[in-house]
Amino acid sequence: MAGYRQEPRDFTHHPCLGLDRNPPYSAVGGEQSVSNPALGDLKRQIPLLEYLQAQDWRPAQRLSRGRLMGLCPLHNEHQPSFLVDPSKSLFYCYGCGRGGDVIRFAELYHQVRFPQALTLLRQWRGLASVLLETAEFYRMQLHRHGEAVAYLHQRGLRSPELIEHMRIGYASGGCLRGWLMRLGYAPPALRQAGLVSAMGYDTYMHRIVFPLEGNLYGRSLSAAVPPHRFLPGAKGGLYFWEQVRYCPEVILVEGLFDYAALWQAGFHNVTCSLGNHLNACQFRQLCDGRARTVYITFDADSNGSGQQAAQCLAGRLREEGLNACRVSLPDGHDPNSFFVQGGDAQQFQCLVEHARP
Repeated sequence: MAGYRQEPRDFTHHPCLGLDRNPPYSAVGGEQSVSNPALGDLKRQIPLLEYLQAQDWRPAQRLSRGRLMGLCPLHNEHQPSFLVDPSKSLFYCYGCGRGGDVIRFAELYHQVRFPQALTLLRQWRGLASVLLETAEFYRMQLHRHGEAVAYLHQRGLRSPELIEHMRIGYASGGCLRGWLMRLGYAPPALRQAGLVSAMGYDTYMHRIVFPLEGNLYGRSLSAAVPPHRFLPGAKGGLYFWEQVRYCPEVILVEGLFDYAALWQAGFHNVTCSLGNHLNACQFRQLCDGRARTVYITFDADSNGSGQQAAQCLAGRLREEGLNACRVSLPDGHDPNSFFVQGGDAQQFQCLVEHARP
């Protein structure tokens, strides 16, 4: 607006960074149902900065006294206004005027009430460690099972560097529960995480497993069962987004095997949305204020669903000021099948260069 002049901000102090005494929980009386020592323990176990980083938040600048400033994960913005004080584990956004501790952030970010925010945080705290152990166990199993390696080769995944990069593993079934219990995890915790069924069996059986942010994706080797399986919970942000967010050109694909095929072919500026409909977190990541071109490379489905989703997403991204182009694959193909059926990096690069808005 003409004549508007933004007043200089004083980042040295803000009242909301002194919320140690009066946290502004939205659920009236919510804190009364949980003892103050219990809340204090939870906040000590989950530092705000660690939880923010798990949601893919990164600081844009460092201020005095260890404070950090970055883009606000609670709303779309182009100038950093989200202030974090790691020593106090508190935040405040000068753009939307909201602030608080890690519990308040979970309320706002996940759009839930106080009790649900506590549940999400407790689940995240316990889930992070058990998922790390599970992913490592599955990774150790991969080369012990010839059928798993053969399936990867069938899908065109042969590079040891790729398998290490994606930490690909294999769930044969029947042995994860015992392994995790020997590490000290109780059966109720494994059932709550979704790793073990109510009957005590491993949830993932005969599946190639890819670790995600706060989840696991399992692809069945058999056509007799549902091919795709996730643990309960959100699918998280864009796959390996931190490694591509500074690239001026980003290739966006639907599936992890698509990602694998492109990465193996040398296209390391690729990310994956785990489906052709982005969640709010993934869309915010693409629209983080950086100038970039997004090459949307969704499946060329026979029913047109992938093409329609790509067209819709391209329009939304252009509304946010990004350059968005749609890569047209041969009919019936996705990036993985394109390479499996004989396509090469030069041919795919040609498709990218001929992408249309």
